[in-house]
Amino acid sequence: MAIAASRVTVHAERTYDVVIGRHLLGELPGMLGQDVRKVLIVHPESLETTAQAVREDLLEQGYEALLAVIPDAEEAKNVQVVAFAWQILGQADFTRSDAIVSIGGGATTDVAGFIAATWLRGINVIHIPTTLLAMVDAAVGGKTGINTAEGKNLVGAFHSPGGVLCDLAALETLPKWDFIAGLGEIIKTGFIADPVILDLVEEHSTELAQWPDCAEHVREVVRELVERSVAVKANVVSADLKESHLREILNYGHTLGHAIELVERYSWRHGAAVAVGMVFAAELSRLAGKLDDTTVERTRSILESVGLPTAYRGDKWDQLLQAMRRDKKSRGDMLRFVVLEDIGKPVRLEGPDPMLLASAYAEISQEAPTKTTKVFL
Repeated sequence: MAIAASRVTVHAERTYDVVIGRHLLGELPGMLGQDVRKVLIVHPESLETTAQAVREDLLEQGYEALLAVIPDAEEAKNVQVVAFAWQILGQADFTRSDAIVSIGGGATTDVAGFIAATWLRGINVIHIPTTLLAMVDAAVGGKTGINTAEGKNLVGAFHSPGGVLCDLAALETLPKWDFIAGLGEIIKTGFIADPVILDLVEEHSTELAQWPDCAEHVREVVRELVERSVAVKANVVSADLKESHLREILNYGHTLGHAIELVERYSWRHGAAVAVGMVFAAELSRLAGKLDDTTVERTRSILESVGLPTAYRGDKWDQLLQAMRRDKKSRGDMLRFVVLEDIGKPVRLEGPDPMLLASAYAEISQEAPTKTTKVFL
């Protein structure tokens, strides 16, 4: 028996729905709106078949639909790709009443959202995320961005989509390690706001780690995890669209995580880097006298139970520290971290003592990459 799609509403500069379910293409015209005539479908080459199916459906409904093929993953997030899309939009005479549809993972939604934010100072964009990470993180919240040689997402804009379609059927063909990396962001939302997420992951960790080779009831667990994680982000974004204060809690694990991605030249999956960042933040919070031993050990345990990394190379500390100082979450020379006082109680830690940082990093250091971390390259 088919389960009806669920909706999570985000209240930002515009109100939009995140629809979670299966076979959701029929929702797209309503999200595009009545005035849209031209649609640019932005997608990586690996999703050409899906993009062509969406294009044909839009053509049948009277839209003029064009395709823009961009590189896979983080290679798409650069100004040359954005300029390529601007050229297509200009040559096709896209106006403010036209729209962009993104199909792909988090990098695709990030860059497509930035293209939409910058064309004519903002046109509508609908995201169709195809990875677990994109469904629970990148596609929701309106943060768009591209990378530079100096860091991740340093160039970007806040631009909320007109809607998000999380078609869970796309996860059936998602590679195992991409799925597990997405669990990193889901677990993050559990620690900062929804402990039920942690309970669900712990209860089903063995089966989740074997995705997609799991029983049907686990697929329903995944659906609930997506719904709960999206709800956490929607609540935070609705209260603080432009990260003036509350939204910073969504960066739990990201300060070190982004630094790892930069040092690894974006070869690590985002959720894996964030997993290591969460353990670092937990150790930092414990050393600062804010978090108990049990929660720190639970952090490490739950991440390792699904196959996520919890350590990183000890010889990279100086590079990581330099990268963190350039991170957009820093203020001047002051490093800022989101840490926990307890599960569901994130707080900000500003300007921690350098010795405290080094001691926390020592707790997650390893001499060389392990077999587990290598699969996230």
